[in-house]
Amino acid sequence: MSWLIALLVLVVVTAGLLRWRRPAWYWLTFGITLATLRVVVHYSSVMEACGLTVPPPRWRLAIARMANRPAPASRAPKILRLRPTRTGLVLRLGLRPGQDAFDVAAACDRLRHSFAMYGVTSRELRSGVVELRMTGYDVLARVQMPAKVDTAPMRVPVALREDGSVHYRDYRSTPHALTLGATKSGKSVYQRNLVTELAAQDVALVGIDCKQGVELFPLARRFSALADNPDTAAELLDALVTHMEGVYQLIRVEQRITADVPDAEIAADIWDLPARLRPTPIVLLIDEVAELALFATKDEEKRRDRIITALARLAQLGRASGIYLEICGQRFGSELGKGITMLRAQLTGRTAHRVNDETSANMAFGDIAPDAVLAAISIPTETPGLAVTGDSTGGWARIRTPHTSMRQAVNACNRHAHRTPELPGLAAFRPELPPTVSLVKIPAPTEAPASV
Repeated sequence: MSWLIALLVLVVVTAGLLRWRRPAWYWLTFGITLATLRVVVHYSSVMEACGLTVPPPRWRLAIARMANRPAPASRAPKILRLRPTRTGLVLRLGLRPGQDAFDVAAACDRLRHSFAMYGVTSRELRSGVVELRMTGYDVLARVQMPAKVDTAPMRVPVALREDGSVHYRDYRSTPHALTLGATKSGKSVYQRNLVTELAAQDVALVGIDCKQGVELFPLARRFSALADNPDTAAELLDALVTHMEGVYQLIRVEQRITADVPDAEIAADIWDLPARLRPTPIVLLIDEVAELALFATKDEEKRRDRIITALARLAQLGRASGIYLEICGQRFGSELGKGITMLRAQLTGRTAHRVNDETSANMAFGDIAPDAVLAAISIPTETPGLAVTGDSTGGWARIRTPHTSMRQAVNACNRHAHRTPELPGLAAFRPELPPTVSLVKIPAPTEAPASV
């Protein structure tokens, strides 16, 4: 009996240490079982306490009265599926008549406390079906991306969401995006991780880094064009507009709109073209966009208007020609001059890291998801990489990017340097790189024979 007590104490101590030092290991060893038991055993009482039950139907009440039996209890949503994951539980519920998905969303915080989980989020899958994603620990405290991710052309994983799922940057569904963040908020690491993932795809990378190229030029072997000052950036953007117009001419030639051409073969963007004719898609990354909008002289003002006009044209028309924008900066608002708010309206994806004031958060989410503004300004300083992301649908979520060092990003770009396409229209802006020098081992000189 004593050995059984000792074993029980050892298990309890081990579970406590794992929960303190390695919460992910604790969840995989002990947490899944305990959480599943809590959900199964306390499900009906928790749903009733959280106000997620409905009265029984009238016919059941009538039968109970006729049979002189107690009235049936209120009914909770039906559990359709309970699936454990590496970070928590996924609970799929079938709503009862009269219930709404908003009722479940409003009760998420109460469900989190009742089931003793770290976080609970809900989303409506279809009419009458809601999915609850419950996390057993803080998955954003130490980001660990899953070994297998669902990658696709122009769709790359960049961060981990607070519900344990992977956050993807999908350029086909969200062509253009804006990323804001104060100094040391993790904005540069987010951009670096994005370049690292895009380097392995068949895509042309074009960069504008007005900080003299300190962020993007180390990754130059994977970039088809780079600019490190506003003057070069203006010329590069004009070249991209010319490239966009050429792609549209190619699409027009290949459309062949006649009576005998089926509708499915009529091209409207580059993805409708045959693979042999499809131009390489381009992702334009801009670091510190405010440097492109500032001016001090009349000449700089003309250059600024030229840059903003080109960016607005690319944002409005570039999607069908395969040009996608990734604009980063510390602030992005009307104080940068005319045309900025028009450009912001075209940037569907929004990501905000830690910001220094509420106005900056309003720049990102004020026009699409007002609830996300409070979440953005509450990001603590000691959690770099933590961000709030949203889009024009009004939905938002907390994400955190895994730390990617500059050395890791450079190695990835060098490893995939052979994927860098040659774009004739942007050849003048291709970074000049020193040739790769192979070190040849020179044999040491032999000693001269001694003279006799």
